[in-house]
Amino acid sequence: MNAPLPLPALDEIRAHEAEMIEIRHRIHAHPELAYEERATADLVAERLERWGYEVHRGLGITGVVGTLKAGASTRRIGLRADMDALPIKETSGKPWASQALGKMHACGHDGHTAMLLAAARHLAATRRFDGILHVVFQPAEEGYGGAKKMLDDGFLDLFPCEAMFGMHNAPGKPAGKFIPVPGYAMASADTTVIKVKGIGGHGAMPQHAADPVVAASAIVMALQTIVSRNVPPMQMGIVTVGAILAGDAPNVIPGEAELRLTVRAFRPEVRDLLQRRITEIAQQQAAVFGARAEVDYQRRYPMLYNHPKETAFCEQVVRDWLGDEGVLADEPVTGSEDFAFFLEKVPGCYVFIGNGEGEDGGCMVHNPGYDFNDRCLSTGASYWVRLAESWLKRGG
Repeated sequence: MNAPLPLPALDEIRAHEAEMIEIRHRIHAHPELAYEERATADLVAERLERWGYEVHRGLGITGVVGTLKAGASTRRIGLRADMDALPIKETSGKPWASQALGKMHACGHDGHTAMLLAAARHLAATRRFDGILHVVFQPAEEGYGGAKKMLDDGFLDLFPCEAMFGMHNAPGKPAGKFIPVPGYAMASADTTVIKVKGIGGHGAMPQHAADPVVAASAIVMALQTIVSRNVPPMQMGIVTVGAILAGDAPNVIPGEAELRLTVRAFRPEVRDLLQRRITEIAQQQAAVFGARAEVDYQRRYPMLYNHPKETAFCEQVVRDWLGDEGVLADEPVTGSEDFAFFLEKVPGCYVFIGNGEGEDGGCMVHNPGYDFNDRCLSTGASYWVRLAESWLKRGG
């Protein structure tokens, strides 16, 4: 079988592709979980310093920000990549597979980091822009809100940006194609813990108990009516009960049951509705069975909103470079992303880059067999370069 043709990329980026792949494989082989990304941060900081960036460390505990100035303009943007891995045992069988048991780069953050590093190198060597560039290497995207932590630590005070941009790989989409989704592009992600407190007792004498297992079961079924009967049909809501915890003996009615939910929405008003209805249903259903429900609704990641002007700009960058065939239209994604915290503070856009189809990059993220497609590295890095140079163009 013939090897696939290289994907589009700048010649100067392609010239350093082998080094970029080596960096990606090195990070992949040594994954680090949220707020533990010290070796990865060391690698990123060392390279940025070598290339002439002013490097700041410690925001978000392990975050790294590199700043590069060219020309006289005070315009400034931020480009962001994430660095953390997931607590998954890798089964890819690749030569560069994880050497840390129970940890792997199952979401492509190794590729995201390598792409932005490659772009940072090129931008430092050429400096064909006028303004201030911040390259942001963020920790703890996978459920721990590293973006919010960097913001809370003063990121925008230290590194003000007129716009911020991010990128994520998309398995199952043609390799090297770009997907800019305008508006609400990714869902909010909230966690809800419902504790149903009843009265425990003997399994043979249920009349003397208030069974929280039965009450919890009724709550699970009633929750399924929220989206079908309360959320407007043309809008999206997801209420998933991922865990039910109660008791450990067949002949004992426990005193408490616990439900753990993930809750998703694309619009703020739907998010508010879901929180209200989950709370009402849990409390009232529990009361029917003589129990009571305590609802801990935790707002975690907000909706990711791609701002219209910045999204149109990103799309035009791709069309000017690759033509219309370089852009794919697609729908919003029900997954979540903490880059949304940045986009709540400054305008910007978060695009997807196709990771490939079938055996060539089609394995879904968060799967133990996943691996980032090396063929996309130069293309993604070239996009970063074109975006930065276009936004901070000389005389612009």
